[in-house]
Amino acid sequence: MSLRFSVLASGSTGNAIYVETDNQRVLIDAGLSGKKMEALFEKNDLDPSSLDALFITHEHSDHIKGAGIFARRYQLPIYANAKTWNAMDAMLGKLSPDQKFHFEVEDTKVFGDMDVQSFGVSHDAAEPMFFTFAHGGRKLSVITDTGYVSERMKGIVGEADAYVFESNHDMNMLRMGRYPWSVKRRILSDLGHVSNEDAAHAMADILDTNDKPTSIYLAHLSKDNNMKDLARMTVKQTLEERGYQEGGKSLKLYDTDPDRPTALTTV
Repeated sequence: MSLRFSVLASGSTGNAIYVETDNQRVLIDAGLSGKKMEALFEKNDLDPSSLDALFITHEHSDHIKGAGIFARRYQLPIYANAKTWNAMDAMLGKLSPDQKFHFEVEDTKVFGDMDVQSFGVSHDAAEPMFFTFAHGGRKLSVITDTGYVSERMKGIVGEADAYVFESNHDMNMLRMGRYPWSVKRRILSDLGHVSNEDAAHAMADILDTNDKPTSIYLAHLSKDNNMKDLARMTVKQTLEERGYQEGGKSLKLYDTDPDRPTALTTV
């Protein structure tokens, strides 16, 4: 019995994560065009026609750009909370009523042999939420697009075997960058995105209560205000300062990309 996943795409240009068990296959967000989504599936020898469900975290375009066309092409049921449906319904195009399902915040649903728990995050969307996935005693936690990581969020995502965790921006790059101050202020706010350093401290807090070997995938990196090497270095250094060493069997860090999927990995 195994739980497997691949971060198909992650970043400011589009996001999608694939999760599967032996009898369930689901997608979290579809933030790229239908053509690009299919190409990402193909790179990992995955078949989108085998999907059982599409979960939407929030209505921003980098999370739903291809959701409507993907759902129509593969007859997928879409799950989102009521406020997100109200915000995105018109953007998805025509869908049949039997493709629209509600999955409210702070709820747990069973999909075949997979337990999926939703939880709210702090972001400038109608009602943003992310998910944990559990199967056969293994757990995957996905959390991006949040301005901070509360104690409640840490408790929900904790005790996971793998994390897809936001590490959006480097503070200095953002402050010195070309974005107008209004955009910088939005990113830095409690409704924006977490920085590399803040993400690392949140991860360390979670690891303080987690004694199992853990993999962390650094996700949703800004194209303009971050770099993979910088994110990894900052997170690694901060974790080391908190007593966590990367490598060996206890803790491993992985990169994600906006246009190249990670390998299909068993949690």
